[in-house]
Amino acid sequence: MIHGKIDTYYPAYINLRNKKVLVFGGGKIAERKVCSLIKFGADNITVISPTITGKLEKELKKGRIKHIPRNFIRNDLKNAFLVIAATNDKSINKKIAREADCLVNVVDTPELCNFIVPSTIKRGALTIAISTCGTSPALSKTIRKELERQFGKEYSDFTRFLYFIREKAKKEIKDNCIRNTFLRSVASKDILQLLKNSCLKEAKELILKNLQKISKG
Repeated sequence: MIHGKIDTYYPAYINLRNKKVLVFGGGKIAERKVCSLIKFGADNITVISPTITGKLEKELKKGRIKHIPRNFIRNDLKNAFLVIAATNDKSINKKIAREADCLVNVVDTPELCNFIVPSTIKRGALTIAISTCGTSPALSKTIRKELERQFGKEYSDFTRFLYFIREKAKKEIKDNCIRNTFLRSVASKDILQLLKNSCLKEAKELILKNLQKISKG
């Protein structure tokens, strides 16, 4: 068996709000990347490509992206925070990767990237990322599908509720130690079991009951 060196990546969640993001390419792959960027909060996206898909046209009309209808030029990269190269010309993608002095991802070419995009599950404020460091995207996809079954849509509602509870606890529980103990309890095995059993309402009621009990002392 031949043992090659596998690149490792530092996992991080990046805030793309008000950051200059460039996507080179206007086809289906670029479309998928743009939709994911929008989903995760990017609000300054420019697509650079002679043509774009109908879906990207719709995003353009909604004001969610900008479009420059031409091919890549070096000056495009000025002040970019994150770049995705998704053209159908490998030589152009390689040139973009070489010229970019920022976070850069070249679709399906991990050796040209300084970051890779994991397979993700998003449930409201909950995001779960899965990566095999590029060794097996198929395994990442399989694990993602398994986790999607475990963490259903109820987690979107639950994470919004937890934001409310956290703010309420800050106001009502003055003792830091007691407050921290309570905040840990909202993610206890008992609460997660209720969510697993599709008992979202019961989970919320239990948390509120516990908060009320602690607040009254």
